[in-house]
Amino acid sequence: MAILVTPQTRVLVQGITGSFGARHTQLSLDYGSLIVAGVTPGKGGQMFAEKVPVFDTVSEAVVQTGATVSVIFVPPALAADAILEAVGAGLDLVVAITEGIPVADMVRVKAAMRGGRSRLIGPNCPGIVTPGTGPNSQGGCRIGIAPGYIHRKGSIGVVSRSGTLTYEAVWQLTSHGYGQSTCVGIGGDPVNGTSHLDVLKMFNDDPETEGVIMIGEIGGSAEEEAAAWAKEHCRKPLAAFIAGATAPPGRRMGHAGAIVSGGKGTAAGKIAALREAGIAIADTPAVMAETLIQRIKG
Repeated sequence: MAILVTPQTRVLVQGITGSFGARHTQLSLDYGSLIVAGVTPGKGGQMFAEKVPVFDTVSEAVVQTGATVSVIFVPPALAADAILEAVGAGLDLVVAITEGIPVADMVRVKAAMRGGRSRLIGPNCPGIVTPGTGPNSQGGCRIGIAPGYIHRKGSIGVVSRSGTLTYEAVWQLTSHGYGQSTCVGIGGDPVNGTSHLDVLKMFNDDPETEGVIMIGEIGGSAEEEAAAWAKEHCRKPLAAFIAGATAPPGRRMGHAGAIVSGGKGTAAGKIAALREAGIAIADTPAVMAETLIQRIKG
């Protein structure tokens, strides 16, 4: 089983005709993802890769193809409106890959989405992969920019603020013979859609996810909130890694949300909260998979 997306998920791509969107759409098609539509205003009626119809609007694409998920490869200045267009079309899930969306725009998006049915992942995220059973995990659902071939179908969930560390954790698991149920990159911006806690709850409810690697970083309080919930409610093996332990206060490291401010959001504070919740801590990114495997084996 998986969370959020399956090999049957019907996906549309906003920004499919741009160079970045086109490249990753083709990689997703090669992976076996069910890409049913693209959206680029003014280019409706074209075909992408001779198989994917392009529409002018998301609503038209949804009506014509039955898409339920959108992935956004739209430039930062236009990305907030692209998210809201997808939300307005009633999609279940919107995955915003775009980096550099202004914070004020994302505050506007969050306010508009409050109480609605759509879930947002990102922005500034690598997306989601639910591996398939084919060679190099093909036949699954790849939405975003993650390298599909490193995944293997299995029972370990991965949730991370960092794209690169997501890939590292996945490759370590695969190399140790442990496949993944779903891997979710939630992004590192200060205003985003889905949190560690949201994803952890989904993994906890998924009967075929047997353990979880959670990757966080300095800044914010999302990891502490997930730890507090896990202590009371999650009985599955958990391992965590927190990036940015050596970052000086006030210095932004990597992501817009990765900043220690006012003494809050430190790596030490996050690690202490996770340990207090009984979550195994990987001391370095090189041992994330080993740390979870040891916890699974008891």
